[in-house]
Amino acid sequence: MFFSIFLLFFFALHYLFYSRVIKRFLVSETIKKRFTLLLALNFIFNILYVAGRYTDLINTPLYYLFSLSVGISFVLLLYLIVHEVLNLFHKTLRNVDMSKRAFIKNSGDAALIALSTSYVSAGAYEGMKEPVVNVVEFDRFDFSIVQISDLHIGGLIDREFVKASVTKINALEPDIVCITGDLIDTALEEIEDIVRELENISAKHGIYYVLGNHEYFHEPLKLINFIKTTNMTLLLNEHITIDALKLNIVGVTDRVGYRMDLLAPDIDKAYRGVNENYRTLLLAHQPKYIEELNTYTPDLILSGHTHGGQIWPFEYLVRLQQPYVKGLHKLANGSHLYVNSGIGFWGPPMRLDSQAEIAYIV
Repeated sequence: MFFSIFLLFFFALHYLFYSRVIKRFLVSETIKKRFTLLLALNFIFNILYVAGRYTDLINTPLYYLFSLSVGISFVLLLYLIVHEVLNLFHKTLRNVDMSKRAFIKNSGDAALIALSTSYVSAGAYEGMKEPVVNVVEFDRFDFSIVQISDLHIGGLIDREFVKASVTKINALEPDIVCITGDLIDTALEEIEDIVRELENISAKHGIYYVLGNHEYFHEPLKLINFIKTTNMTLLLNEHITIDALKLNIVGVTDRVGYRMDLLAPDIDKAYRGVNENYRTLLLAHQPKYIEELNTYTPDLILSGHTHGGQIWPFEYLVRLQQPYVKGLHKLANGSHLYVNSGIGFWGPPMRLDSQAEIAYIV
C-alpha cells in the first residue's frame, strides 16, 4: 500500500514538473531532453530507494544516492510551487515586449535552478555532519542526562554510526541515558547486532527507552521481547524510581498506538505509584503528548519525533501537527519540555536549519 501511494505521488510530481516546467523552458529541444532525462532518472532512483529500503539488494553508496533522490523530489515540489507563483506574475506582463518577457522568464528559471542546486547541496552537506552535543541547562535536576532520539537504525544508519554515537555519549559520563523513540526503521532481524551496540553505553543509573511511532511499523512485540534481553529498560506505560537521584522516570508508549489499537499510551497507569516527594522525568516520543498530561506536572518531558523539521521549510508543516519542533520550552502548567532534533534522519540524508544532536542536560 505504502509503495503504491509513494509511486503515485512521485510519478504525479515528476509528470507535473515535466509538463509545467521543463516543457515551458525557453531553451533548445536538446537541452529540454537533457533535463527530461535527469528528471526521469531521479524518478527511477525514487523507485530504487524504496526497493533498497525494504531489501538488502543495494549497497550503501548506491542507497545513499537513491535516498538523496527523495530529497531532490521534495525540492522539485518547492520549485514547482514557486514556478507557478512566478507564472501568475508573468501573465500580468502581456503588454510587455516579448523579448523582455522572455528575458524575465529565463532569468527566473535560471535563478530557480541555481537556488535548487544550492539547496540540495547544502542539505546534503549538513546531513553528512556528525551529531553535535547540545548542552541544555536545567536547574531542577542536580544530575546529568543524555538524551538521544530518532536514531532510525537501518539503511544509512549503520553499525559505525551507532558505535561513534556511543563513544560520544560515554565521553559525557552521564548519570542516565534516555532514548525517546524511533530507535529502529527496518525489520529487527536485520539490525539486532547494531541495536546491541547501544549496550556499550555507560550510564551510572541506567538506559531508559520508550517506543516511537516507527517501532509500531516493524513488529513492536518482537522488539519488546528483544529489548528485554539487553541492558536497556523499556518503559511501557510504567515508571521506575531511582532513589539515589530522588527521581521518578515515567515512560509512555506512542500516540500511534491509538490508531493501531496496540500499545496505546496510558499516563494514569504510568504514573500509578510514583514517589510524589521525588522529581519526575517523563519520556514521550511526540511533543504533542503534552496535550494528554491531564493534571500531571512532570518537571521535565523529553520528546523527539520532529527531527527539528529536518529540512527547512518543512518545519512549518511539522508545526501544524506538533506544538513544538525543537529546543527547551516552559509549559503553562510549570513543566518543561525538551524536543530533541534527532540523532539520525528519516528519508533523504539531508538537513537544513536542523542539526543532528545528542542532548546533554545538566
